[in-house]
Amino acid sequence: ITNAFKSSRVINGHSMEFIGKGVLDFRILHRFGRVNQGIQQFFGLDQASMRMGFDYGLGNNLTIGIGRSTLNKELDGFIKWRILQQTSGQKTMPLSLVLVAGSTVWTEKSFATPKPSAADRFSYYLQVIAARKFSNKFSGQISQVFVHSNAPLNGEARNITAPGIGLKYKISRRTSLTLDYQHILKGLSSISHYPLGVGIDLETGGHIFQLHFSNATGMNERAFLYETYGRFFNGDIRFGFNLSRLFHIRKNSY
Repeated sequence: ITNAFKSSRVINGHSMEFIGKGVLDFRILHRFGRVNQGIQQFFGLDQASMRMGFDYGLGNNLTIGIGRSTLNKELDGFIKWRILQQTSGQKTMPLSLVLVAGSTVWTEKSFATPKPSAADRFSYYLQVIAARKFSNKFSGQISQVFVHSNAPLNGEARNITAPGIGLKYKISRRTSLTLDYQHILKGLSSISHYPLGVGIDLETGGHIFQLHFSNATGMNERAFLYETYGRFFNGDIRFGFNLSRLFHIRKNSY
């Protein structure tokens, strides 16, 4: 059973989907400023953060990826492995099970005293995703992510534990509604909040265009779990988009 989600990301976090063996996914992600800043900041569109990344399918059940964000000039990388895939028929598997492991390092110049060491700039995360395509229209997943930061930027806890949910509802052949939410159980700082995103996915040939609203600025697991400083329902909402373009590097890929 395939195509539970249109993209390998729900909005912020990983989805259960893989891009396929021999396929390169070139991804451009944008997050603008807060909408509630009003017309003076053109409802946030005068400000922007960006991540550019490349994901590659080493196999149908194995993907690797790298990326760079303008926020903190952060580099990230991950490996994603599908342990179980949902199937129907004679040998039924009711759900898919996915494991993701990744690391980030911020490279922005620091003026702190004492200056952070190279090791202080690294963070690591491990995520487990259990997902199911319930019907042709509706898919859902639950996840558990653990993030460790060697030296958090703003004095937060070194470890964050956060379960999450991802939902997709198909409204037409090429259009779906999505929701992405992480609830931080441990490690939430006094100035941070739970990241929430709602959006719409548009499929246009080889492109997946994801339009969404979220209170998160960061575009990797460390960033959006540690550094979501606005409240979604207080109007601290940022418009953003994810643009995905697939390239079939190997002729036998599908």
